[in-house]
Parts: sequence; structure tokens; C-alpha cells
Amino acid sequence: MGVKMKIEKKQYQINGLNYHIRSAKEEDAEELSVIRLQIDGETENLDREPGEGYLGKEDFRVIIENDSKAANHLFLVAETEEGKLAGFCRCEGSTLKRLSHKVEFGICILKEYWGYGIGKSLMQETLAWADSNNIKKITLNVLETNEKAIILYQKSGFLVEGILRNDKLLSDGKYYNTVVMGRLKEE
Repeated sequence: MGVKMKIEKKQYQINGLNYHIRSAKEEDAEELSVIRLQIDGETENLDREPGEGYLGKEDFRVIIENDSKAANHLFLVAETEEGKLAGFCRCEGSTLKRLSHKVEFGICILKEYWGYGIGKSLMQETLAWADSNNIKKITLNVLETNEKAIILYQKSGFLVEGILRNDKLLSDGKYYNTVVMGRLKEE
């Protein structure tokens, strides 16, 4: 069985924004480093404060290279028609046999591109890739206050599998729960 690692570039036009979803390329590494840092400063929905867990150009180049070779990894970007990256998502699987049927999913979108369906488009492409590559389960973690993301995931077939109580300490000094979600492939 041949594994389809890359996806074909797919065009979208939503709310007047033209963009496409495609597999990440090594040439994207520098811009990915910049936008990941910017996204970390625009939202508390992710795990990192700005600058924490910093990934530079070379780090992203290695990730993209490794993801392009691993059958159970996927790295997608959303790119505007002007050539600017608006966001990205990754699926990362395990090399362990007992975990080889599943991948962990994460997504990041620049705030200026919220509301254009980019998250939904990235999700659709990811699910199509997973289903065509015999991935049985996709898991993700989402902050309880990120209601739009939770609704998107539920519409995409994800179910709540658990709650990690008081999992994140945010800037307001309060602790928040993380929602653990998973999607099983329909047989």
C-alpha cells in the first residue's frame, strides 16, 4: 500500500480571501518560525508564551524534512494568493507499533486571518489525508475557552474523551481545563 504523504495544492475563497492549502516546503521554514512566534503572542489558546519553545528556521527545516519522509506525519500550510503564510497545522504519529494507528493534531492561525475558514480548510485536508492513509485515530488538546475550535472539531467528528483539570495557568492568574478530543475513522 502506497502512502500519500503530500497533498495536492487546493484553492479556497472564503469571505473575500483567496488562499490555498498545501504541504509545507523547506523554503517555508523561516516564515513559519516568524509566524509561530507571532501567533504565540496573539492568543492564549496554545501552550506557549511568546518566545517559549522557540523554533528557528533550521528547526522548522528539519521538522518539514522529517514530516515529508514519515508516513504518519503531515505538515500543511495555508498560503494567501500574495504568498504570505496565514497558518499551519501538523499531524505527528509515533514510531511505536502500539501507537502506529493514530496521530496527534495541532493547528495555528494568525489572528488577522481568523474568520476565513482556514482552520476548517486545514482540518478537511488533514482528515482526508488521514482517512486515505489508514490513520484510525486523530487526537488533539484544546483549551476549554476556545469554543469556536471545539465546535469545529465536533462538526468534524471529534468527541470529547476527557478533561485535564486546571491544566493551564493563563495571564489572568486563573487555571483552565484542557479538553482532550479524538476522532475515530469510520469503518
